[in-house]
Amino acid sequence: MNAQFKKGVLDMCVMALLGLRDRYGYELVQDISRRFEISEGSIYPLLRRLLTEGYVSTYLQESGEGPARKYYSLTAQGIAARDLLIHEWMDFSDAVCSLIGEITDEKG
Repeated sequence: MNAQFKKGVLDMCVMALLGLRDRYGYELVQDISRRFEISEGSIYPLLRRLLTEGYVSTYLQESGEGPARKYYSLTAQGIAARDLLIHEWMDFSDAVCSLIGEITDEKG
């Protein structure tokens, strides 16, 4: 998959998953990688930025499999930003699909 496509939607994907339930970083990588391949190194800078922007908060939770894990949770500001991103994405993807449909109709 085109790297620019992934980069453009990764924030929205992370925020969508966090809207379902709190997750730790590696868990986000695994959840997203089930749908498209991403590197672990792309998630942590994104999470730090979302934290700085006030879209997520963090807390530590003990793990039975090693050290405590840092969990990420959407804030109210993050929920609003996520909802806006999803709305913008839907409008954008509808427009792109419409354009592609016109092109494929001409060829068909």
